[in-house]
Amino acid sequence: MKIILLGPPGAGKGTQSAMLVERYKIPQISTGDMLRAAVAAKSPMGIKAKECMDSGDLVPDEVVVGIVRERLQEEDCNGGFILDGFPRTTPQADSLKQVLIDLGKQIDAAVSLQVDTESLVERLTGRRTCADCGKGFHLRYDPPADNGTCSACGGELTQRADDCEETIRNRMEVYHQVTAPLETYYSDQGILQCVDGMGEIGAVQQAIVATLQG
Repeated sequence: MKIILLGPPGAGKGTQSAMLVERYKIPQISTGDMLRAAVAAKSPMGIKAKECMDSGDLVPDEVVVGIVRERLQEEDCNGGFILDGFPRTTPQADSLKQVLIDLGKQIDAAVSLQVDTESLVERLTGRRTCADCGKGFHLRYDPPADNGTCSACGGELTQRADDCEETIRNRMEVYHQVTAPLETYYSDQGILQCVDGMGEIGAVQQAIVATLQG
């Protein structure tokens, strides 16, 4: 099973990917993980990526695509994989398509988690984390006994800097401008599957599996 998982920030891609990894026994491949692994391994593309990162530049598409190529040739990808966070743009999708042709592979499904912007803002702005024990809460869906302290250890609850409303809306705007067109791209190829990502975690997972098996 070779899957691309699409969806805006906070849609639950990481959570759903982890569950799919367990179900299908295939690796989850994220851009960040690939970059870190390539740099640590000092692969040719990893060396180029490190040069960009050390100089404060964005890692160019050709380097990211090269790292994807290296990763997809590893043995654990023979039975399939989940691409999370790549591709982000149509040019990256074109490059990925060529890489897969070269490797004799093809994507089985591009699953897009559909979320409502206002609901997503509510979901993300309500998240809180204990600064001491790391336990997570949500002010509406899983509130602590006291809004300011952790129910488990009494520690102070904090909000991630990127969970403020302005940042979330900016990230969503970038997603819709840059990444959302991939839905049309993969729909034209006949492999797009849209799933409601606003439900309970288990229900979303069941919906994803149903589309993949359908």
